[in-house]
Amino acid sequence: MKQVVIVDNLVYAYTNSEPVLKEISFTLNAGEKVALMGATGSGKSTLLENLIGLKKPGSGKIWINGLLLEPKNLPEIRRQVGFAFQDANDQLFMPTILEDIMFGPLNYGVPKAEATDKARELLASFGLEAYANRSVHELSGGQKRLAAIAAILALEPDILILDEPTNGLDPAWRRNLAKVLLTLPVQVMLIASHDLHWLGRVTQRALVLSGGRIHLDKDTQSLLQEPETLDKLGLPLDW
Repeated sequence: MKQVVIVDNLVYAYTNSEPVLKEISFTLNAGEKVALMGATGSGKSTLLENLIGLKKPGSGKIWINGLLLEPKNLPEIRRQVGFAFQDANDQLFMPTILEDIMFGPLNYGVPKAEATDKARELLASFGLEAYANRSVHELSGGQKRLAAIAAILALEPDILILDEPTNGLDPAWRRNLAKVLLTLPVQVMLIASHDLHWLGRVTQRALVLSGGRIHLDKDTQSLLQEPETLDKLGLPLDW
């Protein structure tokens, strides 16, 4: 089985602080859709940002598709990894949503006609066709989030990392997002979220952060059958 992401003894601390991440080690294999769970403040976003070089660990190593995460390899790694921030406004900056989705492919030399077709196809898959020529400021928070994810998917990443992708989405939009994600031909998907039931529909494996460490690594559905365990980890299932 191909090992796509390898994290070995990762330690990360903010300046003059106790480490947020302590000796984190795990491997993500080809074909896996993995949930990253943890109470607020457990370090989920910090871990994700370490995986794409936005934060530099104090110690430990990360490999992405065999490439060591270090400055000289960052451009190639970032071509392979699609990352959606919690705040969609960090990723949408063009005059229209259509242009936002086209921006990445055009930047990598994709012909304009091809980039346009791809962008419209993605807008359709998310039910956003009617918003193609609108500014990001005219969209709801949930619509912005879907548009930001579409912009990432336009680059056809091998690895998809999503930070709280269902924030601001109503049930119909959450279902639509799940349908799209389940059909993507990516090697690995890693999703940080508090939306536990939704994670149960789109992931098969769960990593749970607690106390700066990977506290659990098990089948998502099995974990969701353990409400007492989740409650102790600050993840009450029905709230």
